Amino acid sequence: MKPLRLFRSTAIVSAGTALSRVLGFVREVLMAWLFGTSLAKSAFDVAFRIPNLFRRLLGEGALSAAFVPIFAETLKREGPEEAARLLSRVATLLGAVLTVVTGLGIAAIWWIEHTWEFGERMAAVLPLLRIMLPYALFICLSALSMGVLNTFGYFAVPALAPVLLNLVWTAALLWVCPRLGGTADEQIYWLAWCITGAGLLQLAAQLPMLRMCGMRLRLQLQLGDARVRRVLLLTGPAALGMGVHQLNTVVSGFLALFIGDWAPAALTYAERLIYLPLGIIATALGTVLLPAFSHQVAADQQDAMRSTLCRSLRAVLLAMIPAAMGLFVLADPIVRLSYAWRGGLFDAESTVQTVRAVAFYAPGLVVFSIYKVIVPVFYALKDTATPVRVGLWAVGLNFLLNIGAVLWWPTQWAHAGLALATVVASAINCFVLARILTRRLGDPGWRLVRTSGMRALVAASGMGVAAWQTQHVLATQLAARALNEKLIETISVGAAIAVGITVYVVVLALVSRDELGLIVRARRKRAGPSA
Repeated sequence: MKPLRLFRSTAIVSAGTALSRVLGFVREVLMAWLFGTSLAKSAFDVAFRIPNLFRRLLGEGALSAAFVPIFAETLKREGPEEAARLLSRVATLLGAVLTVVTGLGIAAIWWIEHTWEFGERMAAVLPLLRIMLPYALFICLSALSMGVLNTFGYFAVPALAPVLLNLVWTAALLWVCPRLGGTADEQIYWLAWCITGAGLLQLAAQLPMLRMCGMRLRLQLQLGDARVRRVLLLTGPAALGMGVHQLNTVVSGFLALFIGDWAPAALTYAERLIYLPLGIIATALGTVLLPAFSHQVAADQQDAMRSTLCRSLRAVLLAMIPAAMGLFVLADPIVRLSYAWRGGLFDAESTVQTVRAVAFYAPGLVVFSIYKVIVPVFYALKDTATPVRVGLWAVGLNFLLNIGAVLWWPTQWAHAGLALATVVASAINCFVLARILTRRLGDPGWRLVRTSGMRALVAASGMGVAAWQTQHVLATQLAARALNEKLIETISVGAAIAVGITVYVVVLALVSRDELGLIVRARRKRAGPSA
């Protein structure tokens, strides 16, 4: 994929992802108003992590990473008919496996509920998990369809499909839950049913576009297909690596329940603020990079791969370092502005708990972004084993740090320790993967990447000081005039962000025009014609 088209495709995915993230943020604000950091909210968050595990593992995770390069290769060498046949066989296998797993899971949960005795927290999680398990089937097939459409160069519809989830979620919070549920526990059950329905809508929305590409899904279960076996062989190691990593995320959610009723909810609110900028830039870029790297591997263009990797890493550093700094220094006012609305259940204690999680999660913006750029290179090379080997060590460290946080950190800070554990383990994972990639492909330009990162950090430090001072001074002065609290927060945070961005750009221009030029060129390319 040419650089011009790469940035345009990233812009399309960014726009769809940004809309989804913004709507996701709106839904989380409503969740905070309705449920705060109550046990009902925490139970829902922990239960929802299970179907998300399948989504990341078998949808946009291991299976997608293994399938997209082979699908792209089949499409190029054997034509659309064979590619459609491969898609149908893989989708049929995926659907069959997930249907069996979902059915067994629902039966197992029902048996556990009627056989074992649990405490209040775990008893609140299991019924919600039983309701939302089928979401895994729909969202995994939807993610597979997304990878196919991206391979054809269609990014708009797949990027907008997740918007349906947030629209259904928001509608449920505004109209369904208040009318059908009298208590928080009843309302959260109705919300769980709506989430499962939203997964089906996300799949259905992409089927017309698949048919336009000549990809009609048919039931074809044929394990004898050599290409299907290749997908399975590549999926296995990646599933192990991603599965352990994502399983650790699920375990972290359950461990948070031992900290307190509020802990999983506080972590989720913090994650929502982290994932907003992460999804707009890094996730969108990672989505585009997998098919881009796959085409470059198929054409044996290693120089182009190194160049694409270097540009992408520099771009995410220039965007994510200031975003991480801004979230760190403005964590308290941002959390209060976002979630603490008068009349809602997100109170002062909820604010303190969420602010602590945000502050410890903030550096992860940089680390998670780098991971999303580096890993698609391995998948494009059809090497799913290396991220597994490295990931297992990082996950082991993550788990040990999680246990340490639960056992030894002060109770009111232990959930922040879980956030920090994720960041530290992910940073080590990225470092080792980068070293391995360098030995395999050669130096993609690490000196340039490090230089961009250091210059961005210098500019972001000045930005952080300016943003904090602006928010503090403005909030103090406006409070003296007895203005509305939410108006004070909006003006002070908005001004702090505006001043911070201005200072960042000015300092970056003084430190190095090369980095500022990279941002300007990227914006121009997004506005240019397709190539």
